[in-house]
Amino acid sequence: MPPSRGPVSTPRKLHQTLANNKGPVHVARYAKGTAKYVLSGGQDRIVRLWNPELGTEIKRYAAHGYEVLSITVAHDNSRFASSGGDRQVFVWDVMTGQTVRRIPGHMGKIFAVEFNEDASVLASGSYDSTVRLWDMKAQNRSPIQILEEARDSVQAIHIGRTYISTGSVDGHVRTYDLRMGELRTDFLGRTSPLLLLLLILPSHTLVYTDPVTAVVPSQDNQTYLVTTIDGHVRLMDMSTGKMLNDFSGHASSSYRIRACFGHGEASVVCGDEDGKVWAWDLVDAAPLQPNPPPVVHDKVITWVEHHPIEAGEMITASADGTVKVWRN
Repeated sequence: MPPSRGPVSTPRKLHQTLANNKGPVHVARYAKGTAKYVLSGGQDRIVRLWNPELGTEIKRYAAHGYEVLSITVAHDNSRFASSGGDRQVFVWDVMTGQTVRRIPGHMGKIFAVEFNEDASVLASGSYDSTVRLWDMKAQNRSPIQILEEARDSVQAIHIGRTYISTGSVDGHVRTYDLRMGELRTDFLGRTSPLLLLLLILPSHTLVYTDPVTAVVPSQDNQTYLVTTIDGHVRLMDMSTGKMLNDFSGHASSSYRIRACFGHGEASVVCGDEDGKVWAWDLVDAAPLQPNPPPVVHDKVITWVEHHPIEAGEMITASADGTVKVWRN
């Protein structure tokens, strides 16, 4: 994946703080295309629609009975879906603020929901270790497919044109090739360094699993970023599973955190548990200045997302109850 090599920078100037949330914010998503809106959800069970330019709350979507853990926006911005502790997916009409569909079926919290390109299919990943695919054009309440290969909670999903990628607490990224009907599994883990134990009891090799919290493919679908709870963000080759680069230095050991590509995919950006936003050059994995970065949130930064169009804007969501809009 040859990135567009220009001046590599990360938006560092605070433009607005979106602060009406009551309790930790788990997710914040930009609207698609050039639309200037942000959706956030968290512990207070409310999804909020924001104008990030003015820092104002436009609308509230209140139907969840438990915390909101994931949001996905349809391609035309007319609908979005959200999920969390309710064990069902809520599909919303943006303008009316009403739920147009509720999709039950999981046996535990739903940590991830994601539309495909034209919002005709929605995928949901759960604490019950399954991913379920739903036909959004049919009224059938049964999933069109259930992916059951994960051995622990599914934390991340991405739907491409010809594939689905999932990330799980079992330390695996699973990529389902829809054209070939094949599954490729990449394991993110480490072998125990207890060499003496291995020499004496070779059948007792210890393997540490690094829970996967986020999977973000590049635009050309040749590589993907995987965030794990071990203080690492890795750039992986989509076709071979080979690690191409490793980004570290940030504090990450306990919380679900999402990293993302910076503008032009020339950098990688990730928040950490100390409230700092880290950025690295994609090619040499060197931390960008300032290094180390200053503390910009009072608690762990749970979500980072770069604007899909604007070169100099991104948002961060935090357990301190705020979403912050950053610009160059």
